[in-house]
Amino acid sequence: MKTYSLKTSNIKKQWIMIDANNIILGRLASIIAYRLRGKHKVDFSPHLDCGDNIIIINSKKIHLTGNKKNKKHYWHTGYPGGIKSRTTEELFNKDQGISIIKQAVKGMLPKGPLGNKQLKNLRIYTGQNNIINKKINKLDIINLNSKNSKTRKN
Repeated sequence: MKTYSLKTSNIKKQWIMIDANNIILGRLASIIAYRLRGKHKVDFSPHLDCGDNIIIINSKKIHLTGNKKNKKHYWHTGYPGGIKSRTTEELFNKDQGISIIKQAVKGMLPKGPLGNKQLKNLRIYTGQNNIINKKINKLDIINLNSKNSKTRKN
């Protein structure tokens, strides 16, 4: 019995499109991170970028549960007394959810060069893009679990 190790020449990537309309942010981010890493594939290797390329559309229509709109995000400018903060709602209004989704997914990926490489396979658009390509698979997150959507199907 031998252990199979995936080679970079054998990696097959797919393009997946996800519509983020009425999807809860945390559930969307966990599904995206799972697909970016490639954990849904049979030949998953944790040390390689074997995940898929993902396109997110309608990022401005995601939902936040609870009181997350008032959550503060901090960063430091590098100067003394240079701590800055913004609420999630201010970040959302600035770029219609692109940075919020990217930040949520980044926290679920491995840290370091591999995670940075996997994050580059994610493209986020604010509106409904007219991407017509037969090679792009659509992933319906609402049908995976009814809790994924703000408007549940019972």
